[in-house]
Amino acid sequence: MISIAFTNKKSFMKKVISSAILIFLLSSISIDSFSQEEETVFTPTTPKWISEKGFWQIESNTKTPENSIIYFFNNEGVLVYKERIEGLVINLKKKKVLMTLKKVLEQSVIAWEEGHSFDENAKRIATLFKKAW
Repeated sequence: MISIAFTNKKSFMKKVISSAILIFLLSSISIDSFSQEEETVFTPTTPKWISEKGFWQIESNTKTPENSIIYFFNNEGVLVYKERIEGLVINLKKKKVLMTLKKVLEQSVIAWEEGHSFDENAKRIATLFKKAW
């Protein structure tokens, strides 16, 4: 009877020790996974097609997407140039289109600051788009 009680105690102690070691290992792994040595800071980057000189706005109709009016504003919200585009669908998902709009915006803002104004019928955007395609 003594040997039976002794083997039960021995197996019980093995289970307790192995459980304690297992709990210790799991808790150390979980602590390591939740701890962060360095805090990473997200710094947003602005896309290349966004200008620092102003912004543009496109007015179009879903029924006639080939006819649009593009307005260019400086940072103060003053209209510096406006152009009507006819017969050309402007695809804002293309990077070339966005970069062309940025280029015309910056040229028109610089010209407006110098006192020159672009003629509304100059078709600067339409000619640049036709060259880009």
